[in-house]
Amino acid sequence: MSKFLLEKKKLIEDVYEKASKETTETSFSGVLLHLEQVLKDDFESLSYKSFENYYKALVENDEDYKIKPSILDNLSNYLGFESFNDYCSGWKSFEYKIHQALSNLVITVINKPILKMPEFLTKQSSLGIAGFIIVGLFLTGNIYLSNKKNNQESFSSFGFLSSVPEKKKECMYWDKNQYKPAYCDDRDPHKDLKPIDTVALKYFKMITRKDTLTVDNAFGKVWYSKSNGNVEFFTMDGIDPQNGKDLRFATEYMIDTYAGQ
Repeated sequence: MSKFLLEKKKLIEDVYEKASKETTETSFSGVLLHLEQVLKDDFESLSYKSFENYYKALVENDEDYKIKPSILDNLSNYLGFESFNDYCSGWKSFEYKIHQALSNLVITVINKPILKMPEFLTKQSSLGIAGFIIVGLFLTGNIYLSNKKNNQESFSSFGFLSSVPEKKKECMYWDKNQYKPAYCDDRDPHKDLKPIDTVALKYFKMITRKDTLTVDNAFGKVWYSKSNGNVEFFTMDGIDPQNGKDLRFATEYMIDTYAGQ
């Protein structure tokens, strides 16, 4: 693992999170444009394209990316730290390393035989005392492997059983023509998360085959949204997730003009 990879990854995550809370923009590009303006006004300027490259490499692809020390210091200043070294010091960086190490430990135990555990300790020697503490806690039964499905009993490689609560998807996002459920802590910047609406999740959809609509089968049952001359039909009343406009009741004229063969 490259030096400071975890620290740089966490720094980029924290900067994006702070910027997203400072603006009403919800899209990934909108948040980055806001960040670019803030850095230009109060700190050393940084283009939104450069930050996008940092985010995709470090956060999305978990790959190292060379960033100038002055930029690392600048982004740390934005978070309220004197420098990047100041950001890396203390419990914050240490806690993040422990979290990453714990994730790797769980993956190793699930996918490899028990006899590989000593090999794990030697290969992960950079964890130092923290790594041995984690493994020790695991062996004494204080670390549990979670299972997402139906509160099933989770298990460790030593047969320790524990029941853990199922994590629920309590948010949703618009995916092309319908809403899909998602975990509320999903950090994917391409998903515009909103509290889940079970009715909209099940019944609100964009009609992809407008050519099948006729006055006989659609009048009184569909709504529409018109933007830049393009009309889209939906299965129930609400707001067009693509442009935020209120939907309108589809009249016979709208169906005859913009739908059908």
